[in-house]
Amino acid sequence: MRRAFSVFLYLLNDQKSIMVDREKTLIRNLRDWKFKNPPNYAELPISEDPEYNVPVAVKNAVFSKVPTEPLIGKLHLVCASEDAMKNILDLDPEVAETEDFINFIAGKYLPDGGLTVCHRYGGYQFGYWADQLGDGRAHILGEYVNRNGESWQPQLKGSGETPYSRFGDGRAVLRSSIREMIASEACYNLGIPTTRAAALVVSDEHKVWRDKTYSGAARQERAAVVMRLAPAWYRLGSFEILLKRKEPDTMRRLADFVIKHHFPSIMPDDPDKYVKWYSEVAYRNLDMVVTWQGLGFTHGVLNTDNISVLGLTIDYGPFGFLQHYYQHYVPNTSDDSGRYAYNKQPDIILWNLEKFAEALEPILTEKQKEKIKNLQPLLSDYVSKNVKQKYLSKLGLEEMRSGDDELLEKLFNLMQQTTSDFTATFRQLAEVKMSQLLDTTLLESKWSLTKMSKTSDWEKWVKMYQERLDDENVSDEERRKRMLKVNPMYVPSNWILQEAIADAEKNDFGKVQLLLKIFQNPYDVNEEAEKLGYSSQPPSWSYGLKLSCSS
Repeated sequence: MRRAFSVFLYLLNDQKSIMVDREKTLIRNLRDWKFKNPPNYAELPISEDPEYNVPVAVKNAVFSKVPTEPLIGKLHLVCASEDAMKNILDLDPEVAETEDFINFIAGKYLPDGGLTVCHRYGGYQFGYWADQLGDGRAHILGEYVNRNGESWQPQLKGSGETPYSRFGDGRAVLRSSIREMIASEACYNLGIPTTRAAALVVSDEHKVWRDKTYSGAARQERAAVVMRLAPAWYRLGSFEILLKRKEPDTMRRLADFVIKHHFPSIMPDDPDKYVKWYSEVAYRNLDMVVTWQGLGFTHGVLNTDNISVLGLTIDYGPFGFLQHYYQHYVPNTSDDSGRYAYNKQPDIILWNLEKFAEALEPILTEKQKEKIKNLQPLLSDYVSKNVKQKYLSKLGLEEMRSGDDELLEKLFNLMQQTTSDFTATFRQLAEVKMSQLLDTTLLESKWSLTKMSKTSDWEKWVKMYQERLDDENVSDEERRKRMLKVNPMYVPSNWILQEAIADAEKNDFGKVQLLLKIFQNPYDVNEEAEKLGYSSQPPSWSYGLKLSCSS
């Protein structure tokens, strides 16, 4: 017994030693932090147009070499992600408070080895070809290889004009930057494949004009810059522009590069490498949308230029998380037709993947085209099956059985009829014993379930649910254990973000910083979040809240 305890202490101390050693490897002076030189993307064609901030139709290039246009005026650090700082960038979180770091985020300081470029891409926007788009206000700064051997590309968003700015000013405002910052980190911790965010700064004096409601009432807002992080920033539109501009050689070069650096399981000399790559891109994106559906996340703008070939959620604009359940939920005020509604997201991803297949045709043989075409029905079946499986897992079920469609449909109908909250309903089901679901007195503290319990169909659904659990032989203890793992306590709902934005516009960044902490562990009860009502019924003003692309 004593020996076993000694071994335990040894292992515990060894673990602590490892943690201390990892902390020691963190960089405490930004001047010691360097990019890989040259970055891998320097292998690709880069345009060096001298008029880098003038809109131009770029040809035969994947990137344009463009310097940042730093924020001016007094700068404030709004927030920084401790996890991204430590575990992606190898930086001690205290570095975030330094002037060098704030200047780094603002675009004023570029570490050694940096190569600032803007990515060229096109895209289908709301179903129509929009021609050249590209990074109109974003700059990739370089490539960093961290202590885990991972390669990351820091990118500034809101860092000035580029050849792809079109009619824009190259800037982002504080409200949209906060949404991007919080959503990126929250979605990561919720389990959604996503780009990350490291830090956000805002200027007191640097202002831009925005008409956020498209009503003709533009007003000045403070400019901000957020640092985003991803292994790479290639999109479906990166290849579509090369199809439309008839640049097959550049397309082949880009495809081979992406496969080599980001899909290492595919052999470069494999005669079917493009088919295998297309399949991998497709399944990654379908797995991504399955996680969205399971968490009630609605992207808002699923244009092909907003779909990453790495299968990451990218470009957090007018997104939203379902509050009261409505399958046709649309968070984007510009989406009049509801093209990108919550329930349509899987089909839209499939549509986008069809366009991606079309884009690759110039580098495919006829046999490869046929193989990709034959994948399409498999992809449709895959996403449909996995979305249903995701919903079942939220109810503590692991197997698919006859009658599951009815079980889910009746639950969603109840939620929709009673305006019950998507996140709260599943979480509260996880917190309550099955024996309590029909006891209205015991349900009083569960506001979302209480709504449904007042309907005549509630008892019928509870009995159907209990029979389904019995059929799979799932005990109540196991059901709740499973459900608590997959049903979060908190999601970054638009009303929660709006409150933090309102404070931040007065230079009070406390709530923004608190949200970053809360969303480090969104599945755990947080005392401060409870005091602020983040798991309570949302305020009445929040229902129907929509966002625009004006940022």
